[in-house]
Amino acid sequence: MASLIEYFLIAIVGMFVIVNPLTTAFVFASLTTDEDDEEREIIARRAVIASTTILFMFALLGSLIFQLFGITLAAFRIAGGLILFGIAMSMLNKSESPDHGSDDARPSRAVLGQDIAIVPLSIPFISGPGAIATAMILTSEAPGFWYSILVFFAVAVTTVSCYFTMVYSTHVIRWLGHSGRRILTKVFGLILAVIAVQFVLNGIGDAVQEFMVGLNGNSGPE
Repeated sequence: MASLIEYFLIAIVGMFVIVNPLTTAFVFASLTTDEDDEEREIIARRAVIASTTILFMFALLGSLIFQLFGITLAAFRIAGGLILFGIAMSMLNKSESPDHGSDDARPSRAVLGQDIAIVPLSIPFISGPGAIATAMILTSEAPGFWYSILVFFAVAVTTVSCYFTMVYSTHVIRWLGHSGRRILTKVFGLILAVIAVQFVLNGIGDAVQEFMVGLNGNSGPE
């Protein structure tokens, strides 16, 4: 029983540290400054459902999926970084025009919510390369069935925590006001760009390391 509790604590801490629900909440707040409370809740719920599904799937079949499509974690990191960088640029270049502009000139809330919920909230923020790798490692090293179940429970607790931090970030949005919301978007656009660059650098570093390991392996004595 004690070993089960220890493994659950390892799993929950590992997932929380990698996912970091607080960071996700601040990014969510900066991306949904023009949405009402109901729409924000829908976006948060969709993001959490998608993230939980993705993490469960990779925890079960991650190694098989990567082998089947010939994907490496390094490539996943680089792709995630490039996606984030594009979103960061759109946040930094967001129009300063008043919110009461023509509805025809803006995407519908349903479309915007769908885009934000999946990318970047679900991928790569909540269920990013680090979270996927952590879930895969925890399940692969689980010594028994109940240990694996605890990993799934830890994933669920983490993603549900993201939901609550995102939903309650609306209080921050109300407090900031219109000018504060615009500033928040710009600031987190810059932070998001830095995170994106770090994702790409980490991916390149992993790719170089994998290449060097493969090169050394091939050059060894036969």
